Amino acid sequence: MSTASHYKANRRDVEFNLFEFLDIGRHTLGHGPYAHLDEDTARATLAALEKFCVNELAASFATADREGLTFDGRGNVTLPADLRRALEAWHENGWDRFEIPERLGGVGSPPSLVWGGFEFIAGSNPCAAFYMFGSFVARTIDRLGTDAQKARFVERIIERAWGGTMVLTEPDAGSDVGAGRTRAWPNPNGDGTWLLEGVKRFITNGDYDAAENIVHLVLARPEGAGPGTKGLSLFIVPKFWVEADGSFSERNGIVCTNVEKKMGIKASATCEMTLGDGLPCRGLLMGEVHDGIRQMFHVIENARMAVGMKSIATASTAYLNALAYAKERVQGPDLPRAMDKTAPRVRIIEHADVRRMLMHLKAHAEGMRALGLYTAHIQDRVELQGGHGDDRADAADKLNDLLLPLVKGYSSDKTYELLGIALQVFGGSGYCQDYPMEQYIRDQKIDTLYEGTTHIQALDLFFRKIARDMGETLRGLLGEVQQVVAGGLGGDALATERAALGRALVDLQGIFGAIMAKLPESPHHVGVQGNRILHAVAETVIGWLLFRHAALASEKLPTAKGADRAFYQGKIESCRYFSRHVLPGLTLTRKLVEASELGLMAVDEASF
Repeated sequence: MSTASHYKANRRDVEFNLFEFLDIGRHTLGHGPYAHLDEDTARATLAALEKFCVNELAASFATADREGLTFDGRGNVTLPADLRRALEAWHENGWDRFEIPERLGGVGSPPSLVWGGFEFIAGSNPCAAFYMFGSFVARTIDRLGTDAQKARFVERIIERAWGGTMVLTEPDAGSDVGAGRTRAWPNPNGDGTWLLEGVKRFITNGDYDAAENIVHLVLARPEGAGPGTKGLSLFIVPKFWVEADGSFSERNGIVCTNVEKKMGIKASATCEMTLGDGLPCRGLLMGEVHDGIRQMFHVIENARMAVGMKSIATASTAYLNALAYAKERVQGPDLPRAMDKTAPRVRIIEHADVRRMLMHLKAHAEGMRALGLYTAHIQDRVELQGGHGDDRADAADKLNDLLLPLVKGYSSDKTYELLGIALQVFGGSGYCQDYPMEQYIRDQKIDTLYEGTTHIQALDLFFRKIARDMGETLRGLLGEVQQVVAGGLGGDALATERAALGRALVDLQGIFGAIMAKLPESPHHVGVQGNRILHAVAETVIGWLLFRHAALASEKLPTAKGADRAFYQGKIESCRYFSRHVLPGLTLTRKLVEASELGLMAVDEASF
């Protein structure tokens, strides 16, 4: 396999979601901050970005993994040469402006277009995607910083392609962000800066040599602040100190002191960062307000969306690689002629089990993409309605919050399972580096772990996103599902699939009824069943989206020709498979939740 040829994009399905199903050409483009964009421009941009990712970013996917990073032990990380060249090409071709607002000199793309394009980036080279965080840091400072902080950083980050990181995790605290001990205090010299001291761990791209400066967003606890997350503040901490006039020279005291040796994403520098050890670490309080965890959640939510879309991208290219292999690989006779020694050998796509695996991959890849881009379109609505309000009471904003743990938690969890199936299509060949499957699996597993493990996403969904408004947002979403079930969409041709969606909705309602009845006994019931609940909600929403896709495809099918006809028929088949082979699983989930008991909590540790 050529290292440049591993990535197989599905731009046709991305465009179906964006322009046919979500119809962003009518609902998003040409309005508000996106008034300067139209559908033709958006389609052309996606086509050009896909070409760049396939030809440029994908070329360093395998070579950077094999070469790895170089850490000199003195705070400096050097990237593999191929990856550095890919990042240089990214900036030289202006793709770093793709998500930057027009008023800051960027393309000004809406979230739906940004995340649709991000699938190409993350699918072609996830490590490269991680080094593109600087533009989001610029947007974060532009949203949350003071006027002086914006003038100091935003334009320079964009113009000079500076890097950026989010710095949360600490060695002892892990996912318990509120247990962080990194401290901050006002600089005694009275210049308005803060001094920081502590150690952070698992900081993605905490140092690397492809950017002249890196701007870190650091959570720390000011002296005298209370415990937990409410006592944290957010600080802007550049690698090289930036003066008020934008000039910079001296190294700041935030230094990489170790680079993790990892299972995958080996060309992404996962750093231990030490602040204030031997060299003063200076920072600026974001917005001059002590509101760190709320401010950082703007960053965390973006990162969780990115992780989910990375998983979706990997599931898609894994499926398309497996499909291409199955169409070429000849092995064994057709099963009905298995005992006939003279029977011709057939391509493995003609075997029933391989077809089952391929359709399982196709339906899930398309379903998770539908979930991700539907969520992105909800983010379009948030921005068109004026962005995030301080009270976060906007209905679209709440719906986006509800969907994010599904995009991140379900997609990352399910994709790791799907990659095992994709590898199975290849047989033993998939276990070797001749094909990208083994690296896909290594690079993807991290998605279930960082930015909150799957169960953290499940707890977030249940206790924060659903309980926050007593289930109102979830009921509203499921009400839309009920309207589709009751409304006869798709006619007789999709009657079986519509009935399956209806049964899944009843089962999901039963799941919530059962867990709410058990909750007074102990929250441990959510601990035991939370992941199942997360999956059940995600699969119901995906089933709803795939059904709507199939109904739309059915309308278009009679006049479609050639590749379009095959594509629309494929949308119907994805819905058919998901309805008949995935949604029935909610019945079992309901039974398991109804039978939930806490015997596990009474088992003596010695018995494990």
